[in-house]
Amino acid sequence: MALTAFISYSHADERYLDRLHKHMSLLQRDGDIETWTDHRIVPGAKLNDSVMTALETSDLFIALVSPDYLASNYCYEKEFQEALRRAEVGELHIVPVVLEPCDWLSSPFSQFMALPKDGKPISEWTNANVAYLDVVAGLRKLLASANPQNGDVVSGFTTTQTSGRRVKIKQEFDSIQRGEFIDKAYGIIQDYFENSCRELSGIEDLKAKFLKMGDNSFTCTVVNRGIKGGREAHITVHNSRGKRHNFGDINYVFEPHADHGSSNGSIQVDVDDYNMYLTWGFGRYGGREESKYDGQQAAEALWLEFVEHAGIEYD
Repeated sequence: MALTAFISYSHADERYLDRLHKHMSLLQRDGDIETWTDHRIVPGAKLNDSVMTALETSDLFIALVSPDYLASNYCYEKEFQEALRRAEVGELHIVPVVLEPCDWLSSPFSQFMALPKDGKPISEWTNANVAYLDVVAGLRKLLASANPQNGDVVSGFTTTQTSGRRVKIKQEFDSIQRGEFIDKAYGIIQDYFENSCRELSGIEDLKAKFLKMGDNSFTCTVVNRGIKGGREAHITVHNSRGKRHNFGDINYVFEPHADHGSSNGSIQVDVDDYNMYLTWGFGRYGGREESKYDGQQAAEALWLEFVEHAGIEYD
């Protein structure tokens, strides 16, 4: 069942709202989240009544925080204050998304974990798409923790509990579910690499190129011109669509435009009694104790291994 997210924003920031909706399209298409904005108010309806009714029935309150938002009497004084009231009694979860530098840390927003990472405003990221991707990854993590199947509890969500004990339900996963899971994971990895290439290309002395080779393959090249003579990194990633003889569910090789016949490592879907998750079949990360990954975590781990070949690291 989709959770309902009330998106509170200043009309001066509508361009940010439009971009966020595009990045959230998979969450909405997969039925994980349903968003509400004032765009859904029909002509002739009472504005305040419509807004308050939507707020009362929402699970999440996503505030697009900016100087214009903090200056807005309606957004800050009415919508946010009502959200705070519901959050204090555990009926709502507040997620600030910081759009531009502003004095949000002096407001009650400071008590909530903000997105993107570390509350860095979207406008200050080298590539805004990477910032939006970080926001979506944070929302996915929040939605996963709201799922009783995962055994976690988030304020504002209803979960099944007995005497304070968390309920975990055993289940089995068929081949269709496994296939859908790996397709979704591959999509996350592909988007992560494409957006990260765009971000790197905006940094002096770095160039990156992403190319889709088909519906289930892509290749990337990164060039670090900051090293004398330059240093390059290449990778090709294939979604094997369940053909396990092709090394794993997702196979990668550190060569450009490589075919299915070679591999430096693989990622595969695995299950326990409760969940599906990703593991490294072989390669550098094989055998690590932290062996269970979601799509976002696998994408980040593979990206870091890839760009190391070009002499690039992240703090």
